[in-house]
Amino acid sequence: MLNLNSPDDNSNRNSLQDPVSLNVGGEIYTTTLDTLTRCRDSMLGAMFTGQIPVLRDNRGNVFIDRDGKVFRYILNYLRSSSLDLPDGFLDFALLRREADFFQIRPLLEEIRRYEASVPLNLRGGPLGAMIIVNIDSKVRVLHFNLRHGPENYELRTCSVRAFTVDLFCTWRAFLALLCERFSYMTSQGLTSPHPCSPRQNRLKLEWVPRPDELPQDQYDKQCYRGLTVSNPEAAQSDDIMNMHLSPCEITDMQGFVEELLKVSLAEGFKVDLVTPDPAEILNCTSLRLVKC
Repeated sequence: MLNLNSPDDNSNRNSLQDPVSLNVGGEIYTTTLDTLTRCRDSMLGAMFTGQIPVLRDNRGNVFIDRDGKVFRYILNYLRSSSLDLPDGFLDFALLRREADFFQIRPLLEEIRRYEASVPLNLRGGPLGAMIIVNIDSKVRVLHFNLRHGPENYELRTCSVRAFTVDLFCTWRAFLALLCERFSYMTSQGLTSPHPCSPRQNRLKLEWVPRPDELPQDQYDKQCYRGLTVSNPEAAQSDDIMNMHLSPCEITDMQGFVEELLKVSLAEGFKVDLVTPDPAEILNCTSLRLVKC
């Protein structure tokens, strides 16, 4: 039973003394007035400075009819001015809703910063998000001079295969994840790709694997670049053999499609359309995935 008698402001203020016992949605907490009034312009600040009358349950605990399980994180924030969430916490929407109800503005900002720092693969994405991928490859014949000594050159010819991937995704955060996983391999080291424009949800990848018969200096002279993919699981492993698997160079289109499927399926996407032959997905020229 709740005590619904509303005392006047003075008696309400005088009845609140440290420590304060709270019943929040059936969860019992004990804290101090200093903690509860840390943000004076919040609803909690108004309640525990006597501006808003409080209710009590039959055991004398101040009763607040809100979600009691996430209130612990709100209380911890008021105590320490930092957001301390357990590993794997995902219910940001509920925590944000409760912080908004209590009008704790600094906490709302902290939640936004914390949520932005959580890796994408630990967060959900919008249902119905779509990925459309168009794939192309062309063989080019390259002529180059191989130097054997002063004024001694030999004309060589080799074939290189240039790959192009045009990718569109309605979920821009997923594009950011792809830019983290895939890297260009250049003479200056690894560099990350970037979306085509800040206003477009498009990513274009172009790379040319170096054939064995093409010397590295001639490869660099043509401004060619390779493509690699990182494996976060392998990078975090204690197994030395696994450590050498990251990053891994992508030398054919089947390898790219395989890595793209690994990343997208792990984020909840499902294959919706494969062209030309659904049975040969790794050899596709067009691919569509939808997040379910």
